[in-house]
Amino acid sequence: MGLPPQQGLPPKQGLYDPRFEKDACGIGFVAHIKGQKSHAIIAKGLRVLDNLSHRGAQGCDPCTGDGAGILVQLPHALLQREAAALGLELPKEGEYAVGMLFLPPDAKQREQFEKLIETVIYDEQANVLGWRTVPVLNQTIGQQARDAEPVIRQIFLTRGTLDTLDADAFERKLYVIRKRIENNITELEMEGHEYFCVVSLSSRTIVYKGMLLPDQLPKYFPDLTDPLAVSALALVHSRFSTNTFPAWRLAHPYRYICHNGEINTIKGNVNWMRARQGRLHSDLFGESFSKLFPIVRDGQSDSASLDNALEFLVMGGRSLPHAMMMLIPEPWVANPEMDLERRGFYEYHSAMMEPWDGPAAVCFTDGKLIGATLDRNGLRPCRYQITDDDIVVLASEAGVLPAAASTIREKGRLHPGRMFLVDTVQGRIVSDDEIKSQIVSAKPYRSWVMQDRISLDEL
Repeated sequence: MGLPPQQGLPPKQGLYDPRFEKDACGIGFVAHIKGQKSHAIIAKGLRVLDNLSHRGAQGCDPCTGDGAGILVQLPHALLQREAAALGLELPKEGEYAVGMLFLPPDAKQREQFEKLIETVIYDEQANVLGWRTVPVLNQTIGQQARDAEPVIRQIFLTRGTLDTLDADAFERKLYVIRKRIENNITELEMEGHEYFCVVSLSSRTIVYKGMLLPDQLPKYFPDLTDPLAVSALALVHSRFSTNTFPAWRLAHPYRYICHNGEINTIKGNVNWMRARQGRLHSDLFGESFSKLFPIVRDGQSDSASLDNALEFLVMGGRSLPHAMMMLIPEPWVANPEMDLERRGFYEYHSAMMEPWDGPAAVCFTDGKLIGATLDRNGLRPCRYQITDDDIVVLASEAGVLPAAASTIREKGRLHPGRMFLVDTVQGRIVSDDEIKSQIVSAKPYRSWVMQDRISLDEL
């Protein structure tokens, strides 16, 4: 059972089915290769987003956009100042998490949601430090956007009795908390649920998004123009929503990705994810594993479903590039030029995950790694440039962040099935061949396939 469709969704009638609509959005990111945080990275990300305005859409109300958003690293200095103004003292970076929440405008309904959220957090042995109402300026947004506008609140979580957890284990616990909150609200069918969304809940990243035009995003969220808001990366998206209709919760980025294109295999992908739930297990989650179901929630866009699947694989212990290779593989079947070990990797994983086929270009990040991949059809453009001050810009077209030709160290485009990856911890760009060579050689995938594969003619 999933969250019901958003308000305003036209019903299926005659030959018309809203599931078969298509889209073509604007995606991009800016990152400092060495991981140096600055407000300039966020400002550059917002400029990229503004230059992708033509990629988004708007309806009869010219001031209401289909959606725009930005994902950045947690701006600790800004949050520390804002929390102090509320009488709250934040721990050091990494020792707390921030939840970005869309909540009902009705105060009584909102109070019920917040009580439920706090109950789940305490039940999972974390601690609620306090709440902050995110300042917004909605004078410039369209009437349709205002009619559906949620109240946006941040919740500060500390580890509570979870002090012994490392950073990855803390993120997994936050994942469990979020899934429990979503499931409880779905099961209770609480009044105002159509406004509700856990936009992000992490100790590493935060998402600011809404049913906005790209140029409205920094005006709507003053946090984004505050000099204390710093990040080493910024992932942005301008939405053209035609495979689902505009809604605040369906704006991108999601918690890990933003997406340009459509997943043509989405129905089969979601059904297979659901079918496998009974056979799944994980030592990392233990008894908490069943709390994660459904892995992919109903009533979402194809991009949100892909984000759910990617998050699940990463939280289950795979690296971000490994998970992306499983979900959006290269064309490996009957490819005589592919290395046999790499082919073995894809064949092994094809038994547990079907390709999420596009055409699609996907940007992704976990707050440390940031990158992009193009599906094997290669029908979505994706270009990048690297300047001599270690700034990398990647987007669905060239020219989104102008730079003097003399400062450009490298530029190029993403090829079908290839991956572009920036590791801000190691401070370098990792090539497609290096990424995939490391991943496919980590386990004897080809040997496992050769030993355990049974073809129909052998039965």
